[in-house]
Amino acid sequence: MLSEALGDGVEVTLIDKSDSFVFGYSKLDVMFGRAEPKAVRLPYRDIAKPGVRFVQETITAIDAEARRVSTDAAIHDADVLVVALGADYDLDATPGLAEGGNEFYSVAGAERLAEILPTFSSGRAVIGVCGAPFKCPPAPSEAALLLHDLFSSRGVRDQCEISFLMPLPSPVPPSPETSRALIDAFAERDIAFSPSKRISSLDAARGMVVLDDGDELPYDLFLGVPKHRAPDVVIESGLTDGTYVPVDPRTLETRFPGVYAIGDCAQIGVPKAGVFAEGAARVVARALIAEAGRGERPEGYDGRGSCYIEFGAGRVGRVDVDFFSGPSPTGTFQAPSAALVAEKEHFGASRRERWFAGRSA
Repeated sequence: MLSEALGDGVEVTLIDKSDSFVFGYSKLDVMFGRAEPKAVRLPYRDIAKPGVRFVQETITAIDAEARRVSTDAAIHDADVLVVALGADYDLDATPGLAEGGNEFYSVAGAERLAEILPTFSSGRAVIGVCGAPFKCPPAPSEAALLLHDLFSSRGVRDQCEISFLMPLPSPVPPSPETSRALIDAFAERDIAFSPSKRISSLDAARGMVVLDDGDELPYDLFLGVPKHRAPDVVIESGLTDGTYVPVDPRTLETRFPGVYAIGDCAQIGVPKAGVFAEGAARVVARALIAEAGRGERPEGYDGRGSCYIEFGAGRVGRVDVDFFSGPSPTGTFQAPSAALVAEKEHFGASRRERWFAGRSA
């Protein structure tokens, strides 16, 4: 947006330790063998926009007061700093997870499971969310339903049990209708769903998931969503309140002038999901464009977003959530349909085209 509005009149430096971007939902495609890892990576080198440059460096320090970023290769001074470093996974926060389980929230974790799942033919598979908040709240539900599809297609579903544990009271709390649809889908597929369950640890030697109330659940294959936390470099910068970065939820401004935080590292009051990061980024972009005298200041971040949900059997639903308009968050459910499959594909394709090919979409 800054490039389109200001062109060479702005210098935007994008710093990332990775060489490519991956949509969060693509990890399920990798995990279930629907896509190769290289096919879901969008190389930053393909970005070709006036006023924008990408540097592949690892951020080692942030001086918010000076608006200065140090990396393993250089020091970058800025007039405006936008911190969008996401949330890291803390496997050690759940004892036994690293040794006795598998995580599917990173591309590497999804790749490992793409090799493991085809070899699992009998036993107890448990999908467990180890803490909240966590990225993309519908994703563990999707994993459970897609796991059912995979086992069914291989003819081993009758030999496999699927259980799903999560700390939240329902799959998608802001939308009771969406939660009911998912719970019904679990019941139809004989997936045991246990809400409001907090995982304390994994006992790999005994093959047990240990809950904080002392209950235990046996497992042969554990698919985990690790606890999340802000990256160390963000915590060490002094930007956080000990967990994530507090911001004005309407403007995304931190307590430091000229410093914004968006996405999963920010404490905004919305889920940790890409669509909400995108919406927040648009507000910051409009504010900066207005400061340059090229547009009106935005009214503020509206806390709205839509998440696509795979229900299995090639069907996709959607939940539209509004976090700020009323006294409490609300969500509207769109039942799975072929139209939503195409809509999800367009969602990804339009952003690939806009962000990486340099064309509006």
